[in-house]
Amino acid sequence: MKVLVTGGAGFIGSHVVDRLVEEGHQVVVVDDLSVGKKKNVNRAASLYKIDIQSGRLEKVFRNERPNIVIHLAAQVSVRASVENPMFDAQVNVLGTMNVVHQAALHGARKVIFSSSGGAIYGEQEIYPAPESHPTKPLSAYGISKLCGEHYLSYFQRVSGIQVVSLRYANVYGPRQDPDGEAGVVAIFIRKMLNNEQPIINGNGRQTRDFIFVDDVAQANLAVMGQDSQGVYNVGTGVETSINELFRILADITGSSSKEVHGPAKVGEQIRSVVDASKLRQELGWDPDVKITDGLEKTVAYFRGA
Repeated sequence: MKVLVTGGAGFIGSHVVDRLVEEGHQVVVVDDLSVGKKKNVNRAASLYKIDIQSGRLEKVFRNERPNIVIHLAAQVSVRASVENPMFDAQVNVLGTMNVVHQAALHGARKVIFSSSGGAIYGEQEIYPAPESHPTKPLSAYGISKLCGEHYLSYFQRVSGIQVVSLRYANVYGPRQDPDGEAGVVAIFIRKMLNNEQPIINGNGRQTRDFIFVDDVAQANLAVMGQDSQGVYNVGTGVETSINELFRILADITGSSSKEVHGPAKVGEQIRSVVDASKLRQELGWDPDVKITDGLEKTVAYFRGA
C-alpha cells in the first residue's frame, strides 16, 4: 500500500515511516524540513521538501496517488501557539485543510490525523479522559487541533473519505527535539547530560501521560484498516508529575542537578491523562513500553547523538 506521511522527517513522523517501511508499505514523505531532519527519513521512503500550505502539494498527490495519508506535519508547541496564534492557525488549520482536500480530490481512502489528547480536553473533569470528554482547549494549539478534527469530519461528510483522529498524550522518545519547547523529556535529558540546570515550570506537581514514540507509531498502523474511523485516544492512562519525571531522569543520567523551579507557564494544564481503552478494545492496541524503560532508551539515544 502507498502511504503519504506529512511531517515524516520529524520526531513522531520518522518513527511512523520506519514502521511502515518495516511492514512493506511504499512510503512518500512530505516535510518542509523547518523542524524535521533529512537524516531522520528512512532511505526506503521518497521525500518531497514542501510546506503543507503550499499549492505545490497538489502535484505530489497527483503524481503519487497515495492510498492512505498520515498527517503529522504541524506547529507542535503549546507555548509558541500562545505567542503566535496566527502562525499556529496557518499551519495547523489551513495546512491541514490543504492536506485533507488534496487527499479527497486524488482518491485517498483514508486520512489519519495527529491530534492532541492533552490540549483538546483542557482542564479535565474526568481522569483519565475518554474520547467523549468535553473539549475545552486552553491554548491556541488545542483550538487549532480541534478545528482540524472538525474539518476532517466535514471532508468525510462531503467526499466520503475515511478519517481518523488520534488524540496523543505526551509523546517522548529518540529524535525528539531538545531545542524546541514542546518536549520536556528531551529538554531535561540534554541539560542533565550537559551538566546544565533544568528548570521545572511552576511547582512541578502538574501531571502528564507520557507515551513512548514506538507505541504511538504502532497506533497509527493499527488504524489503517477499513474498519477504524473516528476519534481514538493514544496514551497510557498513567499520570506522572514533572517532579517525578525529573527524579527518574536524574537517576538514569546520574545527574546531580537539584530540583529548581521557575514560573508557571501560561496555558499549561494542571493534570492531563487520557483513556485509550477504545483503541485497545476495538483494535487490540496496547502501549508496550513502561515509562522507566522508555526513558532509559531515550537517554541512551541522546548519549549517542
